[in-house]
Amino acid sequence: MNSKQFKKEISRHLNNWRGWRTERKIIVIESDDWGSICMPSKKVFDSLLANGIRVDLCPYATYDSLANEDDFDALFSVLSGVRDSRGRPAVITANTIMTNPDFQKIEESEFREYGFEVFTESYQKYRSSFNPLEYYQQGMKAGIFYPQFHGREHLNIKEWMKQLRDPGSKYRKAFNEGVNWLGSKYNPRSGINLRATYDTNNSSDLDTQKAELKEGLDLFKEIFKMNSESFIAPNYIIHSDLNGTLKENGVQFIQGMKYQVFPKLGANKHEMKRRIQGGMNSSQQINLVRNCEFEPSQYSQTYDSVGECMKGINNAFLWKKPAIISAHRLNFIGNIHPENRTRNLKKFKELLSRATKKWPDIEFMTSVELGKLMSDR
Repeated sequence: MNSKQFKKEISRHLNNWRGWRTERKIIVIESDDWGSICMPSKKVFDSLLANGIRVDLCPYATYDSLANEDDFDALFSVLSGVRDSRGRPAVITANTIMTNPDFQKIEESEFREYGFEVFTESYQKYRSSFNPLEYYQQGMKAGIFYPQFHGREHLNIKEWMKQLRDPGSKYRKAFNEGVNWLGSKYNPRSGINLRATYDTNNSSDLDTQKAELKEGLDLFKEIFKMNSESFIAPNYIIHSDLNGTLKENGVQFIQGMKYQVFPKLGANKHEMKRRIQGGMNSSQQINLVRNCEFEPSQYSQTYDSVGECMKGINNAFLWKKPAIISAHRLNFIGNIHPENRTRNLKKFKELLSRATKKWPDIEFMTSVELGKLMSDR
């Protein structure tokens, strides 16, 4: 074991040694960004590259896009093809972005006012013959795809609109292609990440963010006919003052990484606070802490995504913790690069097969099911 591997193993132990414990071998797969446009098409990707915008340097700009029929069919086939100790299939908690920018409305306002469209309307524009809700409903009925709320949009509106008002900015050029994210290379100098919806350095933004949260949660309830009981902030950044709004609107469980990132008001900085599995925040919401990852699209093809995730699961079970796997949508998308979906689903299938064979008593759960189990302690 080299020094890098040693440090990674120590990090796993530090992440898992404290917090809620269970004798049960539980696997939760949390997948962010469903519903977001990200990169509209291969044609747009190629056009941006031809104009000198290096979208190929960002895996999200390279691979991520609205899921099409082939993406859903292939993913659902893998999920339904494996069973846990109770006979249940593998299930993905699909953290969904409810809206995307309405590029036409924004342009008509001469970049003075932001407008949005619900993600189902985005599908009508970009995948006109395809209704995503049919797949959501199919997946929910089969117990393999369970939506939760990820944000009204995956975009820091205030900072993005500033970029658009500069006719010479790269984001203004990307806007004409229907794109709002180009990669971290092109983040503004303000220190605000354009993908971090709830990032801010100004206390005056908090009331606006609270209203946007509520509107997004209302849209979720309207579309999916249920409250979202869990939530994860885009890019893991959100001010603690917004937890109360989440709680008032039915959110009991906060998904996330081992650290919560808080904006520092009045400064272009962030504060990191350690999260403990099953611990509670000041609004009495339970923390669900990701301690494994399956993110092959974010690494080189030589990286052992399956083996590293298996190590994460093993360490979680060693400390009697649930294994909560981060697996963003981009790993399962083939709209821009079909080989991305094919390659990664083969690895995903291998991961699920190896896990169920090594631990025959595994139980697949959604984030909400795990959160409710933690609530019963």
